[in-house]
Formats: sequence, C-alpha cells, structure tokens
Amino acid sequence: MSKINCNNCNLVFSSEFEYYAHHITAHKSQSTSIKKILILGGGFGGITILRDIEKRFENEKVEITIVSNDNYFLFTPMLPQVVSGLIHPSNISTPIRYFCKKAKFLQATVESIDLDQQLVTIQRSFDNKVRTLEYDYMVLALGGKSNYFKNTNLEKHSFSMKTIEDAIAVKNHIILMLEHAAQTGNYKLQKTLLTFVVIGGGFAGVETISEINHFVRQSISNFYKSINPKNINVVLISSKDRILPEINEKLAKTALDFIEKEGVTVLKNARAVDAGEEFVMLNNNEKLPCATLIWTGGITMNQVISELKCEHGDNGRVQVDEMLRMKNHDNVFVLGDCAWIKDAASNSIYPSTAQHAIREGKVIAENLEAVFDGKKKLKRFSFNSMGIMAIIGNRMGIATIADHDLSGIPAWLVWRSYYLSKIPTFGKKIKIFVDWSIDFLLPRDVTLIGSIKKKKTHGIHITENIPSIKEQLTFKF
Repeated sequence: MSKINCNNCNLVFSSEFEYYAHHITAHKSQSTSIKKILILGGGFGGITILRDIEKRFENEKVEITIVSNDNYFLFTPMLPQVVSGLIHPSNISTPIRYFCKKAKFLQATVESIDLDQQLVTIQRSFDNKVRTLEYDYMVLALGGKSNYFKNTNLEKHSFSMKTIEDAIAVKNHIILMLEHAAQTGNYKLQKTLLTFVVIGGGFAGVETISEINHFVRQSISNFYKSINPKNINVVLISSKDRILPEINEKLAKTALDFIEKEGVTVLKNARAVDAGEEFVMLNNNEKLPCATLIWTGGITMNQVISELKCEHGDNGRVQVDEMLRMKNHDNVFVLGDCAWIKDAASNSIYPSTAQHAIREGKVIAENLEAVFDGKKKLKRFSFNSMGIMAIIGNRMGIATIADHDLSGIPAWLVWRSYYLSKIPTFGKKIKIFVDWSIDFLLPRDVTLIGSIKKKKTHGIHITENIPSIKEQLTFKF
C-alpha cells in the first residue's frame, strides 16, 4: 500500500484518512497568532488584493492562500483582440504564481462555503479530490458566469466570451467557417457560413463584433479569393433601442454609425429566443440562418455564491456594507462580479467593471490591514468612474473621460495607452506592444489550430476515501 508523507512534518501515514485527520488536528491551527486570509478568485479583484496585502503584511505572521479554477490572471478587456488574432492568448494571461511572493496558490474549484464554521471546500482538477480550507478572513472575488436566462438551446449552440479558451475557440471556429465557405459555390450555404452573430449590445458585444468584422473582411481580402465579400453578414443583436447603454446617447450614436458603415448590421429591440446549429430565432419570429453565434448577454452568479446563507441582491450577488463586508459576517469581504454594492450618493448599484474591482480590492486590502492593526478605522468604499471607453473598429475608439467625449483615433490611442499600462508585467506589456506593431505591417494569421488532445489524470490517486469535513474536525488519534 502506498505511503503518504506529511509535508509539514516527518510523519508517514498508511491511508489518506489518517493523513487528512492528522493534518486537520495537528496543523489546522499551528498558532493562534497566525491569521489565515483566504482569497477566492483570481480576477482583477482577487489579484489586486493579493498584491496589496502581500506588501502590507510582508513582515507579519499571516498565512495567505488564493484559490482559482485557472492558474492565470486574465486581462479580459483585451479578450476580443484574441478572437481577431491581433494579440496572442498568452500575452493577456499571467500565471497567478507570478504574484505569489508570500501567498500559497491552489488551482481548484470552490465547491462550497461554510460561513459558520469558516471552512471552504475545494476540489482539485487532476484527480477530483476534495479538501477543506479554514480561514480567519475570507475575500470573495469569484467571477460570474454567462447568463443564458435558462435558455438551454442558446447555451448549447452559442459561444461565450468569458475565458481565454472561449476566445481561442471563437477564433478557430471563424477560420473554420472561412475555410468551408471558400470550398463551396452554393450562395445560400456560403452566406450561412459567413453569417456571424453576436448577442448583446453592451461593451463586450460591440467590441467583439467589431473585431470579428475587421478580421473576417481583412482575411477574405488577403487569403480567401474564392469567397464573395457580398456574402459576409456580421450581425449585432441588442435588446434595447440602442447600443452601449453604459455611455451617453450621442457617443453611442457615433459608435453605431461607425460600425454600420463598416458593414455590421445592428438589430435593435431584438432578443434571441431560440437557436440551433444553423440558425438563431428572434422574438419577432424571424429565423436568421447563421453558423456562428456568440453570447455576451450578461452574467449570473455561480451556485456556490447564490446559495450562500446571506443577504443577496440582483442575480444572486452578495450584499455588502459600506466597508465591503458581508452583512452579519464581518470577517468576509466581497467584491467584483459577486458583490452587490450600493452607491449611497446616487442611490444606485456600482457596476461590475474591472476598474471598480481594482478599486474595491485596494479598499479591502486597506481594511484588512486596519482589522489586523486593531486601532485604525475601516475605510468606506466610494468611487467615481475615471471614464469608460471601447474599441469599435480598426483604429477607431470611443471614450468618455472626466465628462469629455472622445472618438476616432484619439479615443483609440487612449484605450491602448490606458490598458497597456494596466498589464501586470513588463514582459507582457512588451509582447502586446509588439503584437500591435506587427499588425501595422502584416495581415492577421489564419492558422487553424485543430483539436487539442487532453489526457485525463483523474485515476492518479489512492483509492481510500478522504474523510468528510465533520470527520476531519472530530477525528482523534
């Protein structure tokens, strides 16, 4: 029988049950003076907090652990540019371990959270084993998931735009459609293959459709001479009577006029109600033939968040007080997509944007330091957006900064400058700048990456059962 060594001491155990019971009883609380901070989520909020508290607690007796389903931090504002081949996927993703100077990183899925016992159950991916983590202070920074409003057909037949895998899959699919379209002379089939539909008129949808439109038209012009450009049909579906509801109507109209001029068809006051492999059905009973459907229509909470025993706001988000603490749980801080934060000044709810998550992370890090100090007063969260901007085409952007509107090349340059400055490492900044520079000289790459084989490793484990949380906490030698 395989033996198991304890990483914290020299003891050897003959079963996983004995090892986990020993770990909980012997190492669960090595010292009452060592506080445990547990960060759940590796997005903008989680990484901001991690970097900040590692500096603040560099010489303090504190144990910091961050848990994320992915082993990297993803710079999501540039995700549409991965779809269009402008940026290499690895250039907007940074390994979380890069940020872990003092902290411990665990790549795992959060399965459940016990607020009363201050325990989090996680499941590691390679063998599906479950373990528990204790905490003195917890930060909930788990992102949301795509909200399909319980429409299973839309979920089944559309791509989402949340992860790096999503962006790579969309790019591959677009190139595959171009290859298929180049090999058929059938007008109807070619038009179906060349119809690209994005659902959602917000920033994610507009930036995605703009990148796809430019990529498809440029690729056909350079590489697919057998394709009739008149068969290209790039469609954006917005449920409202406009696009970009996050900005003022004048600037949104500027964006609308530009993308329509570039060849994008915008369907306003329209909703997708059904979908299949070769079509999307609208609420006016129009059946739109298409082979590519992309969903950017909002987010909802993961079950682990929506089922927490606490007060919730819209879409299952967790309600917090002015210090970003979960109500009735002062040792739990919440931010980002899963936080329902009220703006007392405007009597509205703060949006779930990257700049808000970054600012929330800084406030929580400051409040954690205040809690540890015991003398400082906790800081209330208040934040006025520095501005909002988007890329809507080749060398075309829109922006509202300090109540001033920009459009065209100036807004495009501001977007690139600002977001490049927010890339977390100097090396990644250089690589993205090189990607952008090459785009001035060379056409986008249309290499089709085939299926990538994955080897399952779920069988690599010892067969004994890991004890339950209750057994781990009550086991006695």
